[in-house]
Amino acid sequence: MPEQRRIGYHWNLRKVMATRNLWKTTELQPLLRSRGINLSDAQVHRLITGTPERIPARTFAALCDILDCEPNDLFEPFVEMRAAASANAPRRSEDIGVRPGIPHRAAHQADPRRGRRGWPSGQTG
Repeated sequence: MPEQRRIGYHWNLRKVMATRNLWKTTELQPLLRSRGINLSDAQVHRLITGTPERIPARTFAALCDILDCEPNDLFEPFVEMRAAASANAPRRSEDIGVRPGIPHRAAHQADPRRGRRGWPSGQTG
């Protein structure tokens, strides 16, 4: 069976901006506007400080133009997790200790050896 991989990415906009001596969201916003990208103050702030799940291609291209960089300078994919697909994986939830219809926490609370919150007696979470 083929290997299973989860892919993540690093969003390096803030770092690239710093190398270009751009430090504030208010400095980036007019540069975006001059390229036809009209984002609110909050949107620009999230774009810089967060990790966007999706970004319009025109916005991405404008950032590359403004910062005189390549797309891979801003967006750096990496493998988060690798796992060999296994034909021996459990087929039933009961095989890994989960009872259908009972949330995991409720299953712990139903265990008489555990305290009121589902932790072993004398422990708290």
